[in-house]
Amino acid sequence: MATNLRSTTFNSGPSSTEADDEGVQGTCEDASICKRFAVSIGYWDDPYLQHLVRLSKERKAPEINRGYFARVHGISELIKAFLRKTECHCQILNLGAGMDTTFWILKDQDLLPDKYFEVDFPLIVTRKVHSIRSRPHLSKPILELHSEDTLQGDGHMLDSKRYALIGADLRDLATLEEKLKKCNMNTQLPTLLVTECVLVYMTPEQAAAALPAPVSLPVK
Repeated sequence: MATNLRSTTFNSGPSSTEADDEGVQGTCEDASICKRFAVSIGYWDDPYLQHLVRLSKERKAPEINRGYFARVHGISELIKAFLRKTECHCQILNLGAGMDTTFWILKDQDLLPDKYFEVDFPLIVTRKVHSIRSRPHLSKPILELHSEDTLQGDGHMLDSKRYALIGADLRDLATLEEKLKKCNMNTQLPTLLVTECVLVYMTPEQAAAALPAPVSLPVK
């Protein structure tokens, strides 16, 4: 969901403004475009990002490309280490997932967890849901693992047997917990919590509330 460290943070409680949220959501676009450019010039392979993110005409500095490579590679290695340790009998919960494509890449590598959950602002999720439903390269891998011919959900949520995409505000943990339960999150499974450059945009109190995971997950 995030990219370069903007000064934008969530204001606490009711003083939060739409401008704050728009600034944080804008980091999704920034990060996605930077990753898309780095992929386009060969820093790493991601055949799915092109179906979610436009290619910018603006070239990015080598330092930016290398930084995103290090970030993507580091998180990928940690996720795969967790999956191997649990023999994939686990869950992954990605908070602030943005246009992340890890689910599709893990499927190609035969390293999927029991279920992969993504959470982000409803506006961002709406865009991603539309892209998934309208692009077979994204929808087909999900449907191949699903017991039905169509994907469940609405404009702010998509659910299937192995993948769930949820639109929710991380400051509203009660609603997030309800949606995770609706998507059949298993509180008994080892669960990896991924928060890539997300907590920096929250107040310490909000981040502390979100970290334990909203349904008392056995986070490893």
